[in-house]
Amino acid sequence: MSSATTTGQETAVHAADSHDVIRVLGARVNNLKDVSVELPKRRLTVFTGVSGSGKSSLVFATIAAESQRLINETYSAFLQGFMPSLARPEVDLLEGLTTAIIVDQERMGANPRSTVGTATDANAMLRILFSRLGTPQIGPPTAFSFNVPTRRASGVMSTEKAGGRVEKAVVRDAVYLGGMCPRCEGMGSVSDFDLTALYDDSKSLAEGALTVPGYSMDGWYGRLFQGIGLDLDKPIAKYTKKELNTLLYEEPTKIKVEGINLTYEGVIPKVQKSMLSKDIDALQPHVRRFVERVITFQTCPECDGTRLTPEARSSRIGGKNIADLCEMQISDLADWVRELDEPSVKPLLKGLQHLLDSFTGIGLGYLSLDRAAGTLSGGEAQRTKMIRHLGSSLTDVTYVFDEPTIGLHPHDIERMNGLLLQLRDKGNTVLVVEHKPETIAIADHVVDLGPGAGSGGGTVCFEGSVEELRASDTTTGRHFDYRATVRDTVRTATGALEVRGASTHNLRDVDVDIPLGVLCVLAGVAGSGKSSLVTGSVAGREGVVVVDQGAIKGSRRSNPATYTGLLEPIRKAFAKANGVKPALFSSNSEGACPTCNGAGVIFTELGVMATVESPCEECEGRRFQASVLEYTLGGRNIAEALAMSVAEAEEFFGAGEAKVPAAHTILDRLADVGLGYLSLGQPLTTLSGGERQRLKLATQMAEKGSVYVLDEPTTGLHLADVENLLGLLDRLVDAGRSVVVIEHHQAVMAHADWIIDLGPGAGRDGGRVVFEGTPAELVAARSTLTGEHLSAYVGR
Repeated sequence: MSSATTTGQETAVHAADSHDVIRVLGARVNNLKDVSVELPKRRLTVFTGVSGSGKSSLVFATIAAESQRLINETYSAFLQGFMPSLARPEVDLLEGLTTAIIVDQERMGANPRSTVGTATDANAMLRILFSRLGTPQIGPPTAFSFNVPTRRASGVMSTEKAGGRVEKAVVRDAVYLGGMCPRCEGMGSVSDFDLTALYDDSKSLAEGALTVPGYSMDGWYGRLFQGIGLDLDKPIAKYTKKELNTLLYEEPTKIKVEGINLTYEGVIPKVQKSMLSKDIDALQPHVRRFVERVITFQTCPECDGTRLTPEARSSRIGGKNIADLCEMQISDLADWVRELDEPSVKPLLKGLQHLLDSFTGIGLGYLSLDRAAGTLSGGEAQRTKMIRHLGSSLTDVTYVFDEPTIGLHPHDIERMNGLLLQLRDKGNTVLVVEHKPETIAIADHVVDLGPGAGSGGGTVCFEGSVEELRASDTTTGRHFDYRATVRDTVRTATGALEVRGASTHNLRDVDVDIPLGVLCVLAGVAGSGKSSLVTGSVAGREGVVVVDQGAIKGSRRSNPATYTGLLEPIRKAFAKANGVKPALFSSNSEGACPTCNGAGVIFTELGVMATVESPCEECEGRRFQASVLEYTLGGRNIAEALAMSVAEAEEFFGAGEAKVPAAHTILDRLADVGLGYLSLGQPLTTLSGGERQRLKLATQMAEKGSVYVLDEPTTGLHLADVENLLGLLDRLVDAGRSVVVIEHHQAVMAHADWIIDLGPGAGRDGGRVVFEGTPAELVAARSTLTGEHLSAYVGR
């Protein structure tokens, strides 16, 4: 009897083990249409679907966002006041959530002081190591930090004690040691101004002598210059030495202009603070062009680009200083650390060794710790963030990945798949948004959203195993085993772009001819030197337009119409048809609804609680004043025009009374890149990664050029969208343009006329051209990693 009872107890499922799914009921975030799914815990679930179908809305904006919000609510109201307030996602029920750790594609910030070492704690560990073992011993870990200046202090230091007593001590020349090079302030480079490019001395200020963006003499700048005593009508060439010094170098000075207290500062210190303190890649395009034209950057002569003081560079371990170690390839640095045998710092060496080995294991061993974080590609940045999770002891955590295979060669995808499975096998739930069939194939569970994008998506088309997906009639299922074929006949080059002696980063005196008039693909493993070849030897040449991976920036007020410049001709057409000012047709200008200031929504702050966002009652979310909406063009007002999809607007502005050729040209380009479903007024903040990439591509295609260089244009694209992209690239080539694509996607490689393969490895092991020829020749030779994978892809 007792034996049977014991057996029954053993077979009964414990109540705690019944919570084995994450349940989502009625999700309506962005374009989701009452989506309900059950996701198995401690399994790898992949979310698929065309770009814009609602994958990120379900995974990031619903599941991960609610997990984050619930964790934040466990903190006190005081602490929550310092955190971003998160609204509850629009969903009926979310059950079974666990702590979510998000590893997204966002670049690692554009702070020029941030490096791979500072972003991953590797620098912090090395600084502690040198403060303990370095000879000569110069001071604490801060003495090796290029972000900490050396400070000296003298005077009286007061310390408050119990009972109101104040203890005073006289400090004479107290030194707080830092490692920042004083000449370049820890930046590694110094800048000089080319004054001839900063202003035209034959003109006066009133005539527009200054070339600095935004310096108009009609506004406050003109009043400031007058207030400090400069003559706006006098040519700069006739300025006295004192006047020129006031214009260019004056320290911040309080002045009174028209009864208002203002601060005047010389042009050069003002530009240094507003433009040079930021990463050049993060600046707006017109400001970036100005900076590149006017300012010359060169390696700091005092620290040789190491950013460190002579004292920090003098301390060595085994003949190497901290700057030498940061310059080394991480895989080499890991070997150097492995050889150190010092029992007094054994735990530190073990932690550093694990961190550096993780870099190599994740395929980033070719980087160096002094590499600026802002120069990492989206894929490199995402894998760098992954590193801190690989050795984690946490289990039963939900890891959320956004296309972890971005920027990875097929050879590296196998390694990434192993890491995802490793996280799952430790007892974690892994949710992955992905397009690559190689990663979808390792899933335990697949959720396919669609069937279309935008308003045509937002529903679950399929849930089940990979084998069931293959047999399904969904867009993903039909394209899952699709393979692009190698061209039977390739187009003939009309010329060549000659590159000679290229040596940027890891390139080794590369000589290569890039064919013109054809579709040419630059291939090779991540870190082999593809982007270095383009940025160092191709970009900047006349007629070359480079479309890089940089994220497009925009607030809730930005939309496809404002970003592409489409709104300008539309506003002018509305103004001309109604005999009023164009400014009335901008929700950011005179036509804005006065209640919501053109935002379309009202934000209600509730202290530590989430800010409530509700549609504006006066304009009903249309963003414009009622009087503006009375003006029409072709029977539609401006709000109705911005609510149209690209495809609808293309027809509307292409003929009849509302014909606007300039607008139609931009709409054509948007439709060309597969964004026909987007509405013109949709906020940029709601677009997916793939949609943003294509919006950027459509905008930059407008630039006049004969050679287009595209950096991984398939980023964020579904297998079905890749076919459309190949059609677009073919149309560009057939129109007489030359297209050079840096790409890992095998469908693009197979479709190319010519392939240049760099390698054979990454970092120090790459930097050479290992193959030049047609895809068919690469497949037949199978002489490189790219050749082997492409051969397997096309089934030869």
